[in-house]
Amino acid sequence: MFIALAHVYWLTAPRIERLMADHGITRGIFDVLTTLRRADAPHTLAPGQIARSLLLSGAGLTSRLDRLEADKLIVRLPDPHDGRGLKVRLTAKGLRLVDRILPKLIRLEAGLASGLSARQMAQLTRLLDLWAGSVQPAGKKARRRGG
Repeated sequence: MFIALAHVYWLTAPRIERLMADHGITRGIFDVLTTLRRADAPHTLAPGQIARSLLLSGAGLTSRLDRLEADKLIVRLPDPHDGRGLKVRLTAKGLRLVDRILPKLIRLEAGLASGLSARQMAQLTRLLDLWAGSVQPAGKKARRRGG
């Protein structure tokens, strides 16, 4: 079973990475952008929220944020409620990029999954979510269920 999961990943990941590369970014960068995009307008989150959402270390997130800021896709701002904290906000340029890539990604993923029926996809998604929840460390399970 693990071999089958890895096989599907290795067959699909290069196609997704190619789509991202066509837009000058990586999947990891896109993940940060979409995490911010999902946040309520003005699409702003604390770095810790982004890191938890993507299961990243602080250092792993920092390198992505540095790249995004250099490309003017995000801005780092002082947290108005915590003088020591930061907020990360998606810029208009970042929002346009996400909104340009997302429909293409959805079409690509639909094509990659076209060998399965809608019912099979729903069942597979449900089972993978159940499995992910059962193997997460105990402290992460409560956070995942709560948001």
